[in-house]
Amino acid sequence: MATTAAPVHPVDEVPPVRQLAAFGLQHVLAMYAGAVAVPLIVGGALKLSPADLAYLITADLLVCGIATLIQCVGFWRFGVRLPIMQGCTFAAVSPMVLIGTTGGGLRAIYGSVIVAGLAIVLLAPVFGRLLRFFPPLVTGTVILIIGVSLLPVAGNWAAGGVGAEDFGAPKNLALAGFVLAVVLAVQRFAPAFLGRIAVLIGIAVGLAVAVPFGFTDFDGVGDADWVGVSTPFHFGTPTFHVSAIVSMLVVALVTMTETTGDFIAVGQMTDRPVEPRTLSDGLRADGLSTVLGGVFNTFPYTAFAQNVGLVGMTRVRSRWVVAAAGGILVLLGLLPKLGAIVAAIPAPVLGGAGLVMFGTVAASGLRTLAQVDFKGNDNLTVVAVSVAVGMLPVGVPTVYEKFPDWFQTVMNSGISAGCLTAIALNLLFNHLPGKADSAGDAAGPTPPSVAAEA
Repeated sequence: MATTAAPVHPVDEVPPVRQLAAFGLQHVLAMYAGAVAVPLIVGGALKLSPADLAYLITADLLVCGIATLIQCVGFWRFGVRLPIMQGCTFAAVSPMVLIGTTGGGLRAIYGSVIVAGLAIVLLAPVFGRLLRFFPPLVTGTVILIIGVSLLPVAGNWAAGGVGAEDFGAPKNLALAGFVLAVVLAVQRFAPAFLGRIAVLIGIAVGLAVAVPFGFTDFDGVGDADWVGVSTPFHFGTPTFHVSAIVSMLVVALVTMTETTGDFIAVGQMTDRPVEPRTLSDGLRADGLSTVLGGVFNTFPYTAFAQNVGLVGMTRVRSRWVVAAAGGILVLLGLLPKLGAIVAAIPAPVLGGAGLVMFGTVAASGLRTLAQVDFKGNDNLTVVAVSVAVGMLPVGVPTVYEKFPDWFQTVMNSGISAGCLTAIALNLLFNHLPGKADSAGDAAGPTPPSVAAEA
């Protein structure tokens, strides 16, 4: 009970080792499927051998862990020092597949990734100065869009995982519903500590039920090596193609926008609002991790929105918990057999847990919007149109397929599309001359420093 270390902010508290391990593992399980999806998709599109595909995944997990440690622990001017998990960005998937299949293979991908990472490091201070364009009106809208746009991910998991032969089978949805029920029961009736690892307990119980019913396949565990170390430039020296670099620079701008939204969301959930300098440090860490990705045979890195929901749901705010998760990811990257065990968790189990976590992100956005004044102004229009634009590619994934690649890269991410729309509309309605008298205080150009009270 003696947890009243007054001078220490909850973000900087170091829980006991047992709790660090449990909370950290919970974060790893929440993001694992998303973390390995990018190398699986890109490697599959490039028709890599199973051995090369396994290599991509272990390299990804290793750099995921290192990137998470840089972001949470930080050094010098690198790292936001908040509970932020890092993972490969989905915004880069389409451009990387295009580069890999038509523009020079993996070596061209890695060349463009390294250049994009360096660009993010250089652009970080510029983005830091843009924080004043993220008042609660914008941040609440962006957090709401992040949560709602993630819900289809949980839905696909619950149905069995994209591409599964039995996708949508009642048994898959029943297992996901069972895991959801366990998570809710633990949160409602279990002691406080167990309530904070409700997702971990739900996944563990779900896995225990899944095994006898034949949901799991542990064949990959036997085939996996015990030890595997990713070496720099395993697939050859990177090559630098102008078209590949340009498309990856567009991805860099998109991921910086998304990451800014994630940082602000976690800053509000943890009562440590993100300041311009902190934002720059966090984006700089993203850039460094992306450069490491290009060197160690993996892809661009960004803050993982999946884990934002876990922070809000469990109310465990310590960055050292997520640093522990980073350490676990490093282990999984160095010990492929461990990674194969985690990979054997059935998608419906993750889906049941994901529904709670991603819904929590959306609810946090609503809580932030509760601070905004909607009387006598156009703030409702800002929220309505931004959410609509953000949800368009989520609801209709092919809506922009006739547009140029760079446009698809920006707009196919509901998070970046909604974020850019919210910023533009807030400037249009609340900052241009002639609307000054109708701009509510909550929509003014103040950084989102007030944490949600409710």
